[in-house]
Amino acid sequence: MPTVIKVLELVGESQTDWTDAVRGAVAEAAKTVDNITGVEVANMTADVRDGKLHDYKATVRIAFAVDPNRR
Repeated sequence: MPTVIKVLELVGESQTDWTDAVRGAVAEAAKTVDNITGVEVANMTADVRDGKLHDYKATVRIAFAVDPNRR
């Protein structure tokens, strides 16, 4: 049976940096999604206050294999 990959789009947030925002989104998804195979960073944004970056956000697409035996 061929492998089917499903993609879930999420936004991770961090006060530290974009990498942390991506890691947080993947970690949170992994709590309820099995078989995660990859992540694509689709967009990165941040708020600016007093000329400095705050509240980093990363839109990510998380790919995971669908279990063919699950109904």
